[in-house]
Parts: sequence; structure tokens; C-alpha cells
Amino acid sequence: MQPVTLAALSFGAVGLLCVGLVVVGLPGAWIMLAIALLMELFDPSWLGDGASTFGWPALVGALVFASVGEVIELVAGVAGAKAGGGSRRAAWGALIGGFVGALAGTPLLPLIGTLIGAVLGTFVGAYLGETTGPQARSGEQALKPAIAATLARLVATVAKVGAALAAWALLLGAALA
Repeated sequence: MQPVTLAALSFGAVGLLCVGLVVVGLPGAWIMLAIALLMELFDPSWLGDGASTFGWPALVGALVFASVGEVIELVAGVAGAKAGGGSRRAAWGALIGGFVGALAGTPLLPLIGTLIGAVLGTFVGAYLGETTGPQARSGEQALKPAIAATLARLVATVAKVGAALAAWALLLGAALA
């Protein structure tokens, strides 16, 4: 088996595991990109001068996919809260709550705690944002923006996994070409 083919197949398996990390809320796309970058940088030492596993255009394309996934995830809770009729406080609460929830959930429940924490944090943050402050709404009125922010966060997670899969497919395709 050719060294490049072996590298491509190895990357394919490890990269797919990295996509699985994205599913549970961990930075799998970035880990996958770091692995691909390291492989690319060390290609000359084990494949010879001028040889390349992925090529820089594929690496840049994968970086774009991973970045788009992050941006979608970042703004989803905010957009959901706004779409649900929430205030600016609800949008900020969803953003901050999702971030804090992800951080808090990670050590509590390894692997899935990040995702669960982010989803719960988005809901709680949007809810608290709506029920506090100078123009506080009732708990019942705050449910719609909080639920909308939470659903948007879940959809964003699916989109982020799709972006990671696209990055993986691009890199694997480049390696096998």
C-alpha cells in the first residue's frame, strides 16, 4: 500500500472520530484540522520533497467549513431568541448561557455534558434574560423565546456537525486524489 493511501485511510478513520466529537459538543473539527495540518507540514520528511497529503487549498477550505460551523453555533441562540420574540436581554442571555452551560457541563458529564450544558444554558440564559431587568416579562411569556433559542441551538449543532463532515470529506477527498 502506498504511503499516501495509508495516510489517507488513517486520516479518514481519525477524522471521522473527530466529527463524532463535534456531535457531543467538543472541538472535533479543530482537532481534525490540527491533525491534517501536522500531517501536511511533515509530509516532506516521510513522503519526500514536493509530496503532499492534502494540499493547502483543501486545508483552507476545511478551515472555512469549520469556521462557518462555529459562527452558526455562536449566533444560533441569539437568532432563536429574537425569532421567538425575545428581547435583547434574552438574546444575550442565550449566548452567555450557552457558553457557560457548555463549560459547566463538560466536567460534570464527560463527552455529552458539553452538549447538554450548552442546550440547557441557552434555555436558562434566554429565560432569565426575559424575566429580569427593567422590562421583565412573566415566566409564561419568557418560555417562547427560551424554547426558540434552545431549538435554534440544537439546529445549529446539527449544522456544525454538517460543517465538520464537509471539512472531513474535503480533506479525505484531497488525500485520496
